[in-house]
Amino acid sequence: MTVHLALTALGVATPLGCGKAATAANLFRGSRDGLVWRDDLVTGREVTVGVVEAELPQARPAATTCRNNRLMQLVLDEIAEPIAQAARRLGADRIAVVLGTSTSGIAEGGAAVADHRRTGAWPRDFSYRQQELGNLAHHAACYLGLTGPAYTIATACSSSAKAFASAQRLIRGGLVDAAVVGGADTLCRLSLNGFSAVEALSLSGRCNPFSRNRDGITIGEGAAAFLLEPGDGPVQLLGIGESSDAYHVSAPSPDGAGATSAMREALANAGLSPGDICYINLHGTGTALNDPIECLAVTSVFGGMIPASSTKSMTGHMLGAAGACEAAFLWLTLSRPDNPEGRLPPHLWDGEPMPEAPPLNFVTTEDRMPRRERLAMISNSFAFAGSNAALVLGRGWPT
Repeated sequence: MTVHLALTALGVATPLGCGKAATAANLFRGSRDGLVWRDDLVTGREVTVGVVEAELPQARPAATTCRNNRLMQLVLDEIAEPIAQAARRLGADRIAVVLGTSTSGIAEGGAAVADHRRTGAWPRDFSYRQQELGNLAHHAACYLGLTGPAYTIATACSSSAKAFASAQRLIRGGLVDAAVVGGADTLCRLSLNGFSAVEALSLSGRCNPFSRNRDGITIGEGAAAFLLEPGDGPVQLLGIGESSDAYHVSAPSPDGAGATSAMREALANAGLSPGDICYINLHGTGTALNDPIECLAVTSVFGGMIPASSTKSMTGHMLGAAGACEAAFLWLTLSRPDNPEGRLPPHLWDGEPMPEAPPLNFVTTEDRMPRRERLAMISNSFAFAGSNAALVLGRGWPT
């Protein structure tokens, strides 16, 4: 029988809010309050971005201070006590830290380079370690006092989804007894100007996933962290699927083979069938290629009747943190205390479907989950170069 792991604690901060309560309230009502216009991120252009509006803690240790680490500290503080209890029970060396990011502290690195060009000297508070991709997990482990394996996954937009797969393997392989898993990404000029250069950013501001009028992505920032361990919990990590179609450096395979493979593997890993899934969190970026290909992949696995939505129209695409943050949205949807009415994350768009893709059953603010004890949901994360991941979360399944 498949042995499921439990996601026993969650900390989250996204443009929807900071903490579980604020995030859930804004998620289910379809808030876009966290999307704002900024003129300081893309050269010569104003763009809409999703921003975490919160006072962030000072990073400790100071040598690795950057907004990315400070945002991760914020969500770790929300679950500090459950992690401390697990460390006392299991030992600090038996808990891994596996996190995903694509930016790390590159925003601070970019600012430091600008200062160096202007003055000829590096800022006194700049350390190259701030922008190393591995810095996120190392910083989190030091902050939490954990001494088990600690490393960062960096596979672009699937980074923090793939962190779950890595943590699952560590636990099932007996290398550790639990893991802190998640990810963080923060706004930076390098990412925004890169997407602008390839004409991937939405011209209208807010992305419009799965619409015939879609014109590109909106970028956001966010972080989420979970405590993953065997046993019972409010939400279970039921299955994970990964694939790499390597079709193109930036475009997905036109037949949707990589996305289809990841979803089918996630179901097999969970020991479930497509009919067991009651909601699909779509990758749904609002780009010309991703959306119709994801529709094709989803309908090939599930058909077109399962309720589905892209939450990126509320948060922007949180890049390397998207997988973990959207897993957090599933966690909040499945959590009875956080979602007593059984609501689903709505799909916000203009209601004009793509003529070139099969239709999906997009969630409205009136839709609710089925009234049954066992529930399972899937979340898709697809990245450049065909790095794909799908996570199945649920509740009520035997452990």
